[in-house]
Amino acid sequence: MGEEADSTRDYGEFVATLMARKPSLSKRLQQVAQYLLNNPEDAAIFTIVEIARRAGVPPSAITRFAKELGFEGFAGLQALFKQRLLGPRMSYADRLQAVNREVATSGRAREPKDPRDPHQVAETFIQAAFDALLRLREDVADASLAPFVDALQKAKAVHIAAARGAFGVGSYTYYGLSRIGKRAFLIDNLGAMRAEQLAAMEPEDALLVITFDDYTPETVELTRSAHAAGRTVLAITDNELSPVAPLAKHVLYVKEGRLGHFRSQVPAMVLCQTLVMSLGYRNPEARSGR
Repeated sequence: MGEEADSTRDYGEFVATLMARKPSLSKRLQQVAQYLLNNPEDAAIFTIVEIARRAGVPPSAITRFAKELGFEGFAGLQALFKQRLLGPRMSYADRLQAVNREVATSGRAREPKDPRDPHQVAETFIQAAFDALLRLREDVADASLAPFVDALQKAKAVHIAAARGAFGVGSYTYYGLSRIGKRAFLIDNLGAMRAEQLAAMEPEDALLVITFDDYTPETVELTRSAHAAGRTVLAITDNELSPVAPLAKHVLYVKEGRLGHFRSQVPAMVLCQTLVMSLGYRNPEARSGR
């Protein structure tokens, strides 16, 4: 297969192949896969050295990953991501490239030039959130939002599992659902009673799971338990390789802006607010200003 033939492959087909091949990939190659799926625009724009630096792997791992997935090398893999970015989204590509132009030329990614200056730290986080919101706008256009809202509406009650970095988004979603009159419960593990909180779910209830890379083990285990019990699972996560994705009836993907060990909660919060408000507009009591 030549590099030109590689570039004609469909991105959806690539993701499907990657999901099927995930168990056979080494831990290092799975790390590459996670980064590429969470940052597809970076994969289309930056050099192999810069992508490897951002992914925390040596460049040789990117090349091995490309060959493992049937490409002759990195050029063919990048051509696939360029095709995804530039296809019907030229204006989006232009905006994203403008946002990343300084990063591309300086070789420094998402970190303030002077971390002692809080204004520069703020600007860095704002840019990361802006980048992530651009991605969200495009991803939401293709997402199945209506079925997700339908499932929330159908559920007798919504139990929310979100921990660590996702806890803030989960707790706000609990607050939002409660404000529009939807029965909601936050599985917060108070008193180390996570299992008991999950056991309180009734057959007509739904579990809303919010988790991102690095997936909180307790949240993943809760999801598996709810799925095994036959409960409806709804998931908001980062990509198709997430361990909760195959367990959910409906999944929405959010690619978060990242700065070191910190993630911008802005895109996930916007998505959850969208779901809460969409559900609220269907509720006559919420529309009347309850």
